Amino acid sequence: MITWGLSLYRWLLALGHGALRWLAGWWQVAFIGAQLMVLAFSPSSYGPRGRSAALRHIYWAAGPGLPGFTTLMALFNVVVIRIVVVTAFAYGLSQYALDAVVRVLVLELVPLAAALFVAVEYSIPGGSELYKLRKRGALDAMRARGLEPLALEVLPRVLAGIFAVLLLAVVSCSISLLLAYLAVHGFTLAGLASYNRAVGNIFNPVVSLIFGLKTLLFALAVALLPVGNALRDFPHRASRTSVELQGLVQMFVLMLVIEIASLVGNYY
Repeated sequence: MITWGLSLYRWLLALGHGALRWLAGWWQVAFIGAQLMVLAFSPSSYGPRGRSAALRHIYWAAGPGLPGFTTLMALFNVVVIRIVVVTAFAYGLSQYALDAVVRVLVLELVPLAAALFVAVEYSIPGGSELYKLRKRGALDAMRARGLEPLALEVLPRVLAGIFAVLLLAVVSCSISLLLAYLAVHGFTLAGLASYNRAVGNIFNPVVSLIFGLKTLLFALAVALLPVGNALRDFPHRASRTSVELQGLVQMFVLMLVIEIASLVGNYY
């Protein structure tokens, strides 16, 4: 009985320590995000060095991957739109085909795909690079020279990640809407009025607000969490891989919560 009680006590103690570490990690990330938000609205962050770093990172985040991502998303859209449209016509539900395509692709899949693409291609490798710079003492060396690492190394990465997600989402949504029109009405302008009316009914003010907030929150999660975890104080035994994995898990959890909240807002 005593042994069982001691085991339960140790389990509860370990569980409590784990919960405290989890909360402390989220608090550190939130605190770093608050600091970066202040710097983002501070004119002093956009001096010559800050502007140059921001533009460089924006190009790295959005430029190289834009053609490939838009091409892949166009091919994916063609496949999904064709499946949905053919299925709807086969079951006599052609009037719902466009609604289903727009809701599935534009509202749900495209923002998520853009966020995941930027996370894999830019944010997670950028967080890993920042973690290595911190471990080498490069950030402390910048502070010793009178430079602010948050403004010159961290903020440009976050701004670039946010911009890249928003840009890819806008471009991909535009392509999806164009392909949806071509799949339903073909190469003619005769269906433009009914198409605009159908899309306008879907994107009412509430849905548009939720869609915009979801895309922005996806962008913030993808841009901030890898960087925030790179600047966190982990135990000495933590490796770069474990830091990346924890940041990836946090990102997926937060994006899942955002997606569930958007689904509740749109359909309940």
